[in-house]
Amino acid sequence: MEKQSITMIGMPASGKSTVGVILAKILGYDFLDTDLFIQTRTGKRLPELIEQLGTDGFKRLEEEQICQIRLACGHPTVIATGGSAVYGGQAMAHLAELGPICYLQVPFETIEARLKDIRQRGVVLNPGQTLRTLYDERCVLYERYASFTVHEADRGVEEIVRELADWMEKRSDR
Repeated sequence: MEKQSITMIGMPASGKSTVGVILAKILGYDFLDTDLFIQTRTGKRLPELIEQLGTDGFKRLEEEQICQIRLACGHPTVIATGGSAVYGGQAMAHLAELGPICYLQVPFETIEARLKDIRQRGVVLNPGQTLRTLYDERCVLYERYASFTVHEADRGVEEIVRELADWMEKRSDR
């Protein structure tokens, strides 16, 4: 079986980029962070884009940009998405064509402790929405799109990366 890319989805601060970079090194894959991809292509930081476009406008931009991702020479890539990528059905379908989608599931209390300044981080939050309601809304979407879920509760990065690497190697043996 040809090596496929793998996409990481999950809440902001779930460790998608951290896990993704290490996983890419272990597997010998490229790494792409969609938030950085969007910032590079627009020349603006995420908080600026959200302020300028509003939450719905940012979600549309994010979906358009993700649909533009083309992998160099078909080289397998670990893709870390922004937490709001799951709002774009076309973007998620595009990512699924590139390979499996892994949901990094983290308990709410852990996310709450990790996210100190949610606005500075560029999190798409509607007016009046709390982190809890955002978490509950998105978890349903993460579960819908996931090919595989990694439960992060009380586990270190190395253990999570090893589980993902083993899962990817088993897939490629088929």
